[in-house]
Amino acid sequence: MADDCFGHPPLATIYDPLDPDRSDLDAYLRMAEEFGAHQVLDIGCGTGVFALLLADRGIEVLGIDPAQASVDVARAKPGSERVHWVCGDATALPPLQVDLTTMTANVAQAIVDPDTWQKTLRGAYEALRPGGHLVFETRDPARRAWTEWTRENSYRVTEIPGVGAVEYWVELIEVSGPLVTFRQTYVFAADRQALTSDSTLRFREREEVERDLVAHGYVVRDVRDAPDRPGKEFVFLARRP
Repeated sequence: MADDCFGHPPLATIYDPLDPDRSDLDAYLRMAEEFGAHQVLDIGCGTGVFALLLADRGIEVLGIDPAQASVDVARAKPGSERVHWVCGDATALPPLQVDLTTMTANVAQAIVDPDTWQKTLRGAYEALRPGGHLVFETRDPARRAWTEWTRENSYRVTEIPGVGAVEYWVELIEVSGPLVTFRQTYVFAADRQALTSDSTLRFREREEVERDLVAHGYVVRDVRDAPDRPGKEFVFLARRP
């Protein structure tokens, strides 16, 4: 089930205006070019930002996400007809032979259930052509990113056309082993309506991820640094032989 910030229509609608800087996607665009990708599967495509950037470059894209509200936002964007949108997840994909499969931002960590994670890796593998690549990122648990998830560090007010001012902040709820739960709060100034969305991420060790990839038949080609969070994340590049 998708978190409310992606699946609740009022929150899905303001997701992009609240996070307009998507320079984190530049590294993925460079890798799509590096691998000469012509067909891409974007798992957890959300509101379609990355899928549309790929389509702008003439790449054929299938964007899949379990949150219908986010997919609806993606479909309403200019140029969305160039992307094939699916509401669902990577555990039940149509037959594909793509050059590149991606899970950007928090997508890999948001798959917290171990069984679903294994099925996602298997689905991504089966969607790749031989020689195709899977690329995704995950935070390094040793850096304890959650210690910075406080209202003090995250509070901001954003003026959104057609909506008005929206207050936003993040608060840590619980750390339980590899699982970290946090709450996002949104207050709409127009009517003082407050909405919350709770999310849980799984922080996997590098060695654990590499074992999972190898177990599903991938060859781990590289583990890179994330340019937007240097020293804080692992970016995995795995190839289907």
